[in-house]
Parts: sequence; structure tokens; C-alpha cells
Amino acid sequence: MSEQFQSTTVASVPRQIFRAYDIRGKVAQLSIGLVAQIGKALATQFIRAHQQKVVIGFDARLSSSTFADIITAQLTASGLDVVQIGCVSSPLLYFTAKRFGGNGIMITASHNPATDNGFKWLCQHLPPSAEQIQDVADLIESQDFQTLSHRGKVTTMHAKAEYFSYLKQDIKLKNNHRICIDGLHGSAGEIAKNSLENVGCEVIALNCYADGNFPHGAPDPSDVKRLATLQEAVFESKSVMGFALDGDGDRVVIIDELGQWISPDRLMCAFAKICLTDQKVKPSAEIVFDVKCSTMIAKTVAHYHGRSHMLRTGSSFLRHYIAKHSAVFGGEYAGHYVFNDGRGLGYDDGLYAALRLLEYLESTQQSLSEVLAEFPERTSSPDIYIDANGIDRVQLFAHIQDYIHNDLAQVDAQSMTLSCVDGIRLDFPYGFGIIRASNTGEYFTVRFDADDALYLAKIKAFFVEMVHNISPHFAQALQEIAA
Repeated sequence: MSEQFQSTTVASVPRQIFRAYDIRGKVAQLSIGLVAQIGKALATQFIRAHQQKVVIGFDARLSSSTFADIITAQLTASGLDVVQIGCVSSPLLYFTAKRFGGNGIMITASHNPATDNGFKWLCQHLPPSAEQIQDVADLIESQDFQTLSHRGKVTTMHAKAEYFSYLKQDIKLKNNHRICIDGLHGSAGEIAKNSLENVGCEVIALNCYADGNFPHGAPDPSDVKRLATLQEAVFESKSVMGFALDGDGDRVVIIDELGQWISPDRLMCAFAKICLTDQKVKPSAEIVFDVKCSTMIAKTVAHYHGRSHMLRTGSSFLRHYIAKHSAVFGGEYAGHYVFNDGRGLGYDDGLYAALRLLEYLESTQQSLSEVLAEFPERTSSPDIYIDANGIDRVQLFAHIQDYIHNDLAQVDAQSMTLSCVDGIRLDFPYGFGIIRASNTGEYFTVRFDADDALYLAKIKAFFVEMVHNISPHFAQALQEIAA
């Protein structure tokens, strides 16, 4: 490795890139020196955990290959062996890491624009906690690195074939199905295309070649505008379904055979049913989901005799909970879906989720729209982002709790349920609203969900009333959204 990768100091540590779930920021912030320091800190964490071998993969971004080389140089200099698997999806990295103690580093900024990059990692099969991510920054500032007495070795591995074989063995399909996929020019598109063809599908592939310039914009399938071409292709080709993957393939958005976007709430209901009605799944199995999800999911889980649990938002929190409590399925409104029902491997894989859905369609001989008819679309808002504008999150949430406990009539208070798992969520018989502080920036995320538009307006108005006294700015922002 080049000596330029051995830089040992940085002028300052940009703390804002050390986030709740990963390290992510502008490429301009990620100097060679800083990336080398991150590599030293990650090596220290693996050494402290008594691990010896780490798998390294990277996404399609123009800087990712170079960053992978820098991280490899630091890990081997610290005494760790590295297995390089090249440009891959995050799920393929997770899959391969299982062979090597569950240790891996993925260079990716997920669905962020081309100007960004970052790092996800696993140690002993689990992603880092928020504290472990901050520990990387602490180690860089203190220069308290650890090394082993020898130099590590580098090997390369062609990991895709084994992943394809696993999917073909796990997913049981008897018929050929026509499917449209949009890879959004990320690192997962070609892998998804080849995997589908390997299980016998006819694939209509859009933007499935990796291009770190992302010529059509950030690889974010939750941006509905990005799905128009896919929706049209699904309908015109008479495909069974379509799906789009984010930049590193751990998130997925599904389109039905009519070209209609399917909300994550409805998908999670379908996935919960698939798991809970499987005879191999134990009775009263647990399904978990994050605080931005509709109450429709909990009702579906109860209907199919499962137990539900609501978590704070963040795929790392989801995976840690599933691993600790053996929940059979977990999902996030952002599009992360984790199967752990004796088949799925306990990590978020957008391709695997799509294949499980396809398998279910074949087994029931139903179209996707027919399967989802059981779970009608809700009236809801997208994620709404409101500038914090100096508002203290603790003070805001405390004010809302005081308002509920002291200023509401008892009959009104009894009609709602308060959750403080992640911010403030209020559940009503007809819907819910949530305000939570972002883990990645100085803003709040707000979302509303209801049985119909009138109830949605009612919930929004209630939230405006609650926050008005502490922050007219925040209330005005909500009021403008409600208008």
C-alpha cells in the first residue's frame, strides 16, 4: 500500500460525521489522513474484541475504492488480516462477513448524493452502537490506538457466487416470473439482476450498472419522483412486481403489478403475516418496527397471534434487538426489512425482502395488489423535516409531556397513548403523530398517519396547539404543512 495512506494525524475531528448509525459526510471532509485515522480506530475496536480477520467491501462511489485501500492499509499495519471483496452491496458484505467471525467494513454513504461517502461496519455480527461510533472519534482525538505485534495479510475473494447460491437455495420458486428492478446506479443493481436470473426470473433491468456519478440523482428509492420510470416499466411489461434498491442495497421500495407504489407500512403488514403464518415459526413470535410506523402493523401482528414491539428509529437498533430477543421479523419505515425466521440471516437485505415477497405471491397464486388488499393504504404524510432553529429537544419534549399531563381534559388524555421511545409519539384511535429529533442534523422529523384526511388534519392541529407556547416557529411550520 502507498505510504500516503499512513498519515497519522489530523488537525481536527469533524464530530458531525460520527452519527447515530454510521460514519457519513461530505467527501471533502474525508481527507486521506482522516480516513487513515478512522482505519486505525476501527482496527483498535476489532483488536479489543479479540478479532483477527475483517472483510472489506465498497459501493459505487468514485472515492470508495481508494477509501477501501486506505482502510485495508491501516488494518493490516495494525496486525489484522483483510479479505477484500470489491464493489458489492452491503447485504453481500454482511453475508460474507458471517464466514469470518462476523467482522466487516463497508465503504458507503447509502442513499446519499455522490458528494458523500462513509463507513458501516460489523464486529462479531452486529453493527456498532451509537457509543461505539463516538468511540472512533474519541480514539482519533486521543491517538489511543492498539496494534498487534505482526503485520496482517490481504487476500481477495469472489464473494458473489456463494451469495447467489444461498439465495437460490433459500428462495423456493417453481415458475419463471417477470420482474422489473431499478438499481439507481448503485452497487446492488447488477447483483440483484444476476440473483433474479439465477433463480429463473425474467428481469427488466433499469440503471443496474454501477456509476458513482449517479447521473439521475442520489440513489434514494424513497424519493417517489425517482420511481416514475420503474412504475411505467412494471405496468407496460406486465411484470409481477418491481422494486428499487438504494445505493448499497439494504433498503428496498416495492411497486405492485399495477405500477403502484406500496407504502412500507403495508409491506411490513404483509411480511409480518408471511412470518407469523409459517408453520415453522413458533406461536406468539415477535415482530418489531420503528416509531414512524402505523398502528396497522401492531393490529396485523395481533390478528395473526404474534407479539409486537416498537423501537426507536435506526437500523442498528433494529438489528441489535432482533439478535438479542430472537424476533422473527423487523422493519423500519425507511425501507429496512430484516428476516430472522429461520431463513433470513438477521440483517437488512432489500433483494432478499423482494424475493420473499415474490415467493409468497407464487405460493398463494395471488397478485401483489390482491395480497395487499388486506392492508388498505393509510392517509399519511411523508417524513417532514423542520429546522430546530435553536429549539432544545429535551425542553420541547418535556413541554409536550407537561401539556398532556396537566393541560388536557381527562377525557381527552384518556383517548390517546403517549410513547417516549424516540421523541414524542401520540397514538389515537384513528391514527398517530410523532415528533422526533434527528440523529443526523439540527432538525426534527415529524410524521402523521390517520384513517382519513379529516382525522389527519385533526392530529396535525393537535400537535400545532401543543407546541405553540414553547415555539411559535415550530407551530407555524406545522401549520403551514397542515394548510
